Amino acid sequence: MTDTFQLEIVTPEKMVVRDTAEEIQIPGKNGYLGILPGHAPLVTELAVGEISYRNGGSAHHLAVAWGFAEVLPDKVTVLAEIAERAEDIDVQRAQEAKRRAEEQFGKGKTEDDFTHAEDALKRAETRLKVAEEKN
Repeated sequence: MTDTFQLEIVTPEKMVVRDTAEEIQIPGKNGYLGILPGHAPLVTELAVGEISYRNGGSAHHLAVAWGFAEVLPDKVTVLAEIAERAEDIDVQRAQEAKRRAEEQFGKGKTEDDFTHAEDALKRAETRLKVAEEKN
């Protein structure tokens, strides 16, 4: 059995990651999944969260939101609506998005308003957390 697997993280706009990995943590809809080479095949829905993976002893972090991940014994493919590497995150923009989302909680009148505000807040907080990982 090999010590790595092929990793691809793709959004509708571009290929974000094409690399090999020794392990990966994926934010599944029902919690985080840890994947190692040789993992049993599965497909999972993604939640808003952080993907972290190791390659050659280096850790890499991305903020992702929504989509799917397909896990095969020798390959993991993540099809995400949004995926940003730590170094690509605009921290000031993420802080502003967090502020706006927190304001929306106070203005919300319907359950949909609160759900949208909660989603926006999770995205902003994830982006800020991932951006911190690069330092």
